[in-house]
Amino acid sequence: MDKKTVLITGVAGLLGSRLADWIIENKPEFKVVGIDNLSGGAVENINPKVDFWQMDLIEHPISNCFEVNKPDYVFHFAAYAAEGLSPFIRTFNYDNNLKSTAKIVNECIKHDVKRLTFTSTLAVYGHGYGGIFDESQQQAPIDPYGVAKYACEMDIQIAGEQHGLDWCIIRPHNVYGIKQNIWDKYRNVLGIWMYQHLNGMKMTIFGDGSQTRAFSYIDDSLEPLWNAAVREEASKEIINLGGIRETSIKEANEILREVIGEGEVEYLEARHEVKHSIPTYQKSVDILDFEHKTDLKEGLTQMWEWAKAQPMKERFVWLSYELDKGIYSYWKNDKSNNTNLPESKVSGYLS
Repeated sequence: MDKKTVLITGVAGLLGSRLADWIIENKPEFKVVGIDNLSGGAVENINPKVDFWQMDLIEHPISNCFEVNKPDYVFHFAAYAAEGLSPFIRTFNYDNNLKSTAKIVNECIKHDVKRLTFTSTLAVYGHGYGGIFDESQQQAPIDPYGVAKYACEMDIQIAGEQHGLDWCIIRPHNVYGIKQNIWDKYRNVLGIWMYQHLNGMKMTIFGDGSQTRAFSYIDDSLEPLWNAAVREEASKEIINLGGIRETSIKEANEILREVIGEGEVEYLEARHEVKHSIPTYQKSVDILDFEHKTDLKEGLTQMWEWAKAQPMKERFVWLSYELDKGIYSYWKNDKSNNTNLPESKVSGYLS
């Protein structure tokens, strides 16, 4: 019997590469096809059993990949998830989050995909209600990244109503773990701190560190992500997925420094961001069988051991922003540190 096919966009990134690993290890009846342009993820993250297509979702004819592989299920993870930076790279943000998703939606409709599983973000909630984010709330994003993801959600739902596309929208939050991109200056705070310490820098915190988040160890979300694609009860549902414990940024940094055994902190000017981001999680338990198994210290210990073994790489820094007005002092360009970096074209990696 021919294998069914799963297509993962952003397969070289954290979610994509780890889900591909999980499917290959646990669902041998499925073939895994992956798309990534390798601008945010790394080729060494990709399982050798993945049929890998190096493509850019904006510039390349992704219809070829769909036509050849005829995927049964699609996981669309490719994105550039830099909430705080998104007001300064608006057009890039909309191209690499909204426009790329529209192309994926078109192909899913054309090829009668059984279900599209899309990873959105808690950024669609904005400030939420008292910092609590529940799937039933009206979305009100406060940055262009959240706006783009919310627009993607709406477009996918329209495709469901008009074209019969089945979908499940997942809103992950603060995902971390082995295979994360720790070389991006603008996203993945835990990875940023690890990079900074490994390179003799102080770990930076925006504001006073009292902001709260729920951190999510990647391995806890892998089987639930699979369930989002194949379970009947997940059809056309929007579900928060990830950690359930509220942790301040300052506390998270203290835990990491405890894991490392050393480290210094530098507090920088506050930025425009949500103060408290605490998602509800019961829906993920009821529909996807989510379990919060890995506490932050255990997850950071595993990630730190991995990070120490990684080769030195150039850090990704934007050579220029679309908008400089209002840019924070710590993101002002320092071209002396990034003269070897190309003009950025980043998609294919979700934090």
